[in-house]
Amino acid sequence: MGLPILIDALTAAALFALWYFCMTRYNRRKGALALRWVEAACSGKGRVVETQWRGTCRLQAQLGFAAHWFENARVTVRLLPRPIPLQWLLSLWRKQEETLTFEADLDCAPTFQLQIFRHRWLTHRHGRLASGSKTWSISRPGPVVLTTRTQWTQELTPVVNTLMTSRGHSLITVRFRPESPHLAATVALESLSDKEAAAGFLTVVRELATGASTSRQ
Repeated sequence: MGLPILIDALTAAALFALWYFCMTRYNRRKGALALRWVEAACSGKGRVVETQWRGTCRLQAQLGFAAHWFENARVTVRLLPRPIPLQWLLSLWRKQEETLTFEADLDCAPTFQLQIFRHRWLTHRHGRLASGSKTWSISRPGPVVLTTRTQWTQELTPVVNTLMTSRGHSLITVRFRPESPHLAATVALESLSDKEAAAGFLTVVRELATGASTSRQ
């Protein structure tokens, strides 16, 4: 009885080690590819100067940009915990997304604090509503802003207007604050499928930074 159990245990350990190795390598390749897209999208205005893996699921990279672009810029790529099967299945059940977060300081620190979360509500129940006993009037409104601020100041308008454009629709969160890092923007990694998509993301980040600078004038 003891030998079969030992063989089964060794087999399971070998399979787990093989899974861990393969999935760790997959995550590293995927993270490195995302950084190459970001660096290529900089069009010579910026480059990756240092990279560091923190565990098997988080890659951080320091970026160097030309003057008047960004200061102390860094990118954090968060991947699914594929090397650990139980954690990976749990993340899939929770529908967690792989993300890329860009953080940087601006030439002039924002004078306001702002954190924006992008939410979408989707429904496919029009047929059920139409077949009901009541007459429903269905409309498709434009973007709606729900805010916890008691007063809406003029300095926030350029930033929010940028997020209302089609190019800013893919951002998950955006944060401005007077402390470093002044700007942080997070996007789903799957939306950065190539160099052009990465360039679009960096363009939106630049426009957000410009909007924050405009608010100071």
